[in-house]
Amino acid sequence: MKHFLIYTNCHKDKDLVTTERIRGYLESHGHRCTVILRNKGDGDHHSEGSVEDGPAGEGKSAPEMQYPTDVYCMIVLGGDGTMLQAAWEVRKMHIPLIGVNLGTLGYMTEVEPAGLEEALEKLMSGQVYSESRMMLNGKVLFQDGGATEDWSLNDIVISRCGALQVIKLNIYVNGQFLKDYSADGVIITTPTGSTGYNLSAGGPIAEPSSRLIIMTPICPHTLSSRSIILSPEDVIEIEIPEGREGRRQQVTANFDGTHQVSMCTGDRIQIVKSEKTTEILAVNKVSFLEVLHRKMRESE
Repeated sequence: MKHFLIYTNCHKDKDLVTTERIRGYLESHGHRCTVILRNKGDGDHHSEGSVEDGPAGEGKSAPEMQYPTDVYCMIVLGGDGTMLQAAWEVRKMHIPLIGVNLGTLGYMTEVEPAGLEEALEKLMSGQVYSESRMMLNGKVLFQDGGATEDWSLNDIVISRCGALQVIKLNIYVNGQFLKDYSADGVIITTPTGSTGYNLSAGGPIAEPSSRLIIMTPICPHTLSSRSIILSPEDVIEIEIPEGREGRRQQVTANFDGTHQVSMCTGDRIQIVKSEKTTEILAVNKVSFLEVLHRKMRESE
């Protein structure tokens, strides 16, 4: 008997039809399921056996959310954003994830609802492929001596906060000054995140299992700024200097678009490859280029 977590975005599966379809199928084959509901609107809930209101997890950090320790894998229902949220919550537990696409493009969610039972059969019998995805660690160092850190599977984005104005950023790599950007912000992304915001900002696409870091400016106010591909061993430091005419700048460090840290002039953030990884499961051996070809056609 295997223990499965079913992690559901309630906006994508409003009536929990797909959630109950998966749970019913797994339990009818003798397996155990725990359902976790996210984005429900009245708090996050989890239950075993049936979906019912439980302790709210709204606004809590991942260490406060108690997950079972005997989990075989987590089945994530939603889109790529839901996969990122799930990956962040279980980042310290090494629980493999497999995605069911209830979103749009779904680069990270392999399973389509039409082939759900076939995918579950392979999952139950262990006929799966596992891929380790690189993550980033970002440590914010405040000018008053305080510090905080967080992790991301997709990207860490430093962006303007408040009024529509260009921000200045000083970029260092391995302690050496590289460039100062005047832009709307900068994206530091993993290969997994290369098909996200990075792609929209004109950055390159990377094979998701590769090991590298991509730095892409957002709407840079220059004709010469391009994405830069760095080694996974590189240490990136972004310093928030004074703005135009000595003005105090306020920016936000966004981790996977869901977890934010406010920064201002004098603060800086150090970004490195994390020791943590996310395991993504697949039931079909499909190359990334094939997936990319299909998704790009769907987006036309």
